[in-house]
Amino acid sequence: MLLLLHILNFVGINYALSGGRSIENTSFPIATNGQPFPWNKLRLPGWILPVHYDLVIHPNLTSLIFMGSVKIEVTVVHETSTIVLHSKHLEIISAAIEEENGKTQADLKQMKVLEYPPHEQAAFLYAEPLQVDKKYFLSISYIANLSDGFYGFYKSTYKTKDGQTRLLASTHFEPTSARMAFPCFDEPSFKANYTIKIRRDGQHSALSNMPKVKTLKLDNNLFEDHFAKSVKMSTYLVAFIVSDFQSVSGTTSSGIKVSVYVTPEKLNQAHYALEAAIKILEFYEQYFGIYYPLPKQDLVAVPDFQSGAMENWGLTTYRETSLLYDPETSSASDKLWVTMVIGHELAHQWFGNLVTMEWWNDIWLNEGFARYMEFISVDATYPELQVNDYLLGTCFAAMGRDSMNSSRPISSKAENPTQIKEMFDTVSYDKGACILHMLRNFLTEEVFQNGIIHYLKKHSYSNAKNNDLWTSLANTCSEEDFTSGKFCYSKSQVAKNAHSYYIDEHFDIAEIMNTWTLQKGIPLITVKQNQKRIKIRQERFLKGIFPHDPQWASMQIGFLWHVPLTYITSHSKSIGRHLLKNHSDTIELEEDVNWVKFNVDMNGYYIVHYEGNGWDIIIKLLTQNHTLFSYKDRASLIHNAFQLVSAGRLSLDRALDLTQYLQHESSNIVLLQGLGYLAGIYRMMERRNISDVTESLKRYILQHFKLVIDRQTWSDEGSISDRMLRSALLELACDLQYPPCVQKANELFSKWMESGGNLTNIPSDVLETVYSVGSKTANGWNFLLERYKVSMSGAEQRKICSALASCKDDAKLTRLLELAMEGHIIKTQDLSSVVYSVSTNPAGQHLAWKFVKKNWSKLLEKFPLGSFSIRTIIIGSTAQFSSKQELEEVKFFFESVKEEVSQLRAPQIAVENIEKNIKWLERNLVTLTKWILENLK
Repeated sequence: MLLLLHILNFVGINYALSGGRSIENTSFPIATNGQPFPWNKLRLPGWILPVHYDLVIHPNLTSLIFMGSVKIEVTVVHETSTIVLHSKHLEIISAAIEEENGKTQADLKQMKVLEYPPHEQAAFLYAEPLQVDKKYFLSISYIANLSDGFYGFYKSTYKTKDGQTRLLASTHFEPTSARMAFPCFDEPSFKANYTIKIRRDGQHSALSNMPKVKTLKLDNNLFEDHFAKSVKMSTYLVAFIVSDFQSVSGTTSSGIKVSVYVTPEKLNQAHYALEAAIKILEFYEQYFGIYYPLPKQDLVAVPDFQSGAMENWGLTTYRETSLLYDPETSSASDKLWVTMVIGHELAHQWFGNLVTMEWWNDIWLNEGFARYMEFISVDATYPELQVNDYLLGTCFAAMGRDSMNSSRPISSKAENPTQIKEMFDTVSYDKGACILHMLRNFLTEEVFQNGIIHYLKKHSYSNAKNNDLWTSLANTCSEEDFTSGKFCYSKSQVAKNAHSYYIDEHFDIAEIMNTWTLQKGIPLITVKQNQKRIKIRQERFLKGIFPHDPQWASMQIGFLWHVPLTYITSHSKSIGRHLLKNHSDTIELEEDVNWVKFNVDMNGYYIVHYEGNGWDIIIKLLTQNHTLFSYKDRASLIHNAFQLVSAGRLSLDRALDLTQYLQHESSNIVLLQGLGYLAGIYRMMERRNISDVTESLKRYILQHFKLVIDRQTWSDEGSISDRMLRSALLELACDLQYPPCVQKANELFSKWMESGGNLTNIPSDVLETVYSVGSKTANGWNFLLERYKVSMSGAEQRKICSALASCKDDAKLTRLLELAMEGHIIKTQDLSSVVYSVSTNPAGQHLAWKFVKKNWSKLLEKFPLGSFSIRTIIIGSTAQFSSKQELEEVKFFFESVKEEVSQLRAPQIAVENIEKNIKWLERNLVTLTKWILENLK
């Protein structure tokens, strides 16, 4: 009874402090021991703050158990006798507290421990109140299993060339899994310093965020590595690894030691990553004007890794395919991917680590910035990769997601771990990057860079929200600038320098940008030009929902953006600019013009529709002289046209007419954009088994693009852009059964098989195409699977897996799915991509969906709800469906597991995708059939 009264008293006192409800209206969760748990919210109370963690971890790689002890120094903000923090799957053995009294500490006093697993929380109760402004030390001992999945402190394995299986232990804490490795205040605003000690046996080594300062030899061949005290950081950035990895190292110009750690037999694949990391780290120090604050930066390729990479401060971790580069098996796109991922994770060392979002609703401040900085950093350090060409694809992907009603605002509510995991999506990453790109073009590069430097300096080792970024961009002056006499921008100067966008116009950056971050969706700008008068209006752009649909009007209510428009005309010598703040407006030009093109170089995040004869004029201009428009403008015109078809605003035949000029196109990016839409339509027809249209469209593509296909060499020659075009074109040509392509691929594959798998005779850029063609025979498929088992290249294994998923044999596709589910030959990390690959194969789309339904419970055991893998499985296995029967099946299944998926957006996205596909076919199939017949030679 005394304990219960104590808890009730604690809650009654402290709920007022937390903004909680009064004691009479509050229900208490029940702890695992049957007693009331003294906190009923997902977010921790704020009256105890962590200052420093002293952490000792001892993993046993034989028993797969780890022991831990943590001493947390805390300060008390409000008097309380209970400390609530996070703990998940940890068996707490003991807990005690001691008070700092001058230079000595009093005796340890035991604390009562209560646990509430639904909130992943533990409460530590003390008999006396903890005093405000005093330091206390909470000591906790615990034991736990190494996790089986990809979160917390988990086990990983790899195989050596001679078939031995070796174990290691690695961490992945973002967003809410530090609590699986040690009891902690596992929220991003609870920043603290860390001193970490790792115990290990003699055959392994340990890594953590900071450099190792000493090693103690203990009994029984045990060693204890001591790491330097860390900088102040959030829990999700803590990391440690125990493995037998080897490394290559170098040093930046500012003295930072950079090392790349890999499994010993893959050391030769680490050199490119080391070179890239050094160059990019040096670039960021110069660009941000802030030195990287740690003495070292390690990059580690972890054999089992769910996402692409993780930005742990000083110890970034990667999937092997995101870090390792093998010249024999890595293609041009593989090299670009590795470089961009490194650029992303190293950007996080400033955006995310130095300055962290206050809560996960603003995760885009981390991920959107890191995604955008990929392009800025790689363009500066590796200009030959032409990385800015691929920003277009990033923004097109974001628009595709954002034009669905199931989208969400960039800044969205996220409270529990499942909701938080789902925030790591296209909206946070890609849309975040694209609105930053729009803002940079709006403000000018100089103002943008000065603004983010100000943001980073002002909030270093702290947390920030949306408005903090807008404030920094609007006023880039700091006290340091004034005292040192440096030039900077005030709020009024920012407005003047924004490309002189808006002479006599006053604008508020926060007001503008809130329309892009606090509401979902993307604007459609409709343009009607008459001589020198341009009428413009905006509305919400929606795919698959047409203006005549009953729900369309209600989906428009309340949506209004402040859109920084750019345009060129037939007579313009410079870019026109206009800030559209209302639903409609008029631009008066100085003279009559023949045509106008909005969203110059696709620097804005909006779709443009040209009313009247606007599209007819553009199609004619492209046919007569496509170089009137930049290649980015040509790519965005193609993109906009086909998006407008999906929204019922433009007929399919006009969009297809626009692509006819492509046989004269010289830009690889534009060719890939146009071909991508044609290939997508072809595959939809093939999956629906509409054989006459499928065959006609195949003939049209091969006729229309024969010259550019025939120009492709089976080599690794040319620029990155040339090489990526080659990979895509030859893959498409062989998929369309173009005889010269299939013959050459079969010839290369046969020679490769005869040589026992010697790779030197197949160029890396065509490797995937050759494997895909070779997989169509039983012998070829089996040979590829055996090759997969022994390959030491993640890049090659990915290509083999894709090829295996492209065969037409049901039994083999079923076996592939089963191998991925088993997780031995094909690792569990690749299961979601195998499901997706099989589902994109017309022969496998229903197999993949049946597999997902049958194994749903097992999939949830392997991957948590909200994770990238589960989202890929849900959306990927259904994305190809386009019939009402398939729609009903999918709806029925998600209704049957409603309790599990009710928090997820992914099922809504899946259903909406199918509805969109159905409407597209209903509206466009007749038009498509007619157009192809009219345009076939």
